[in-house]
Amino acid sequence: MTTNDHIVFIVDDDERVRDALSELLASHGMRSIAFGSAGEYVKADKPDVPACLVLDVELPDINGLELQRQIAEGDHPVVVFITGHGDIPSSVRAIKRGAVDFLTKPFSEADFMAAIQVALAQDRTVRSERAELNALRQRYINLTPRERDVFPLVVSGLLNKQAAAELGISEVTLQIHRRNVMQKMAAASLADLVRIAERLGIPITHSRWTGGSGV
Repeated sequence: MTTNDHIVFIVDDDERVRDALSELLASHGMRSIAFGSAGEYVKADKPDVPACLVLDVELPDINGLELQRQIAEGDHPVVVFITGHGDIPSSVRAIKRGAVDFLTKPFSEADFMAAIQVALAQDRTVRSERAELNALRQRYINLTPRERDVFPLVVSGLLNKQAAAELGISEVTLQIHRRNVMQKMAAASLADLVRIAERLGIPITHSRWTGGSGV
């Protein structure tokens, strides 16, 4: 891990805590940016790299748990909570909303660094999955209108002649569109195309009939 392939955001109103955590992370070769309030963090420009958010519960503007709730719907780093006033209900709420850990001050260096590593690993996974989904969406956009008509019929398991009849086109034309869909979506097999459809949320509204043979 290099200092350019990640970032740790620290949000704590205690300057001594911010400095201590920044120095600790630097000693492990990790890059960090510290903020004194939730507002400063929200307004700041953030690098597009794997990240985690070290978040104090008690902040001067809004509660850290409230900030976690507010950013939950967006693309935000995985949270590691730190607090001097931990309680079980707060920790349970934080973890249920996706926080990696809820550390009560004073916490050990080992516990803190372990939480940071887990958070960054999770964020890398989320970012990878998000990038893959965006790529799938772009491929879907590049399908022609007719290919987008064919897509749900194919993943529904309809035979070629059934799908062709549904669209009022010839079976040969259906096969051409089906092949184009497979190629443009980079699907190695029908099962792969079905998984892609599930990830894109494409509704499957047809079911395969009995009888006949498909291609």
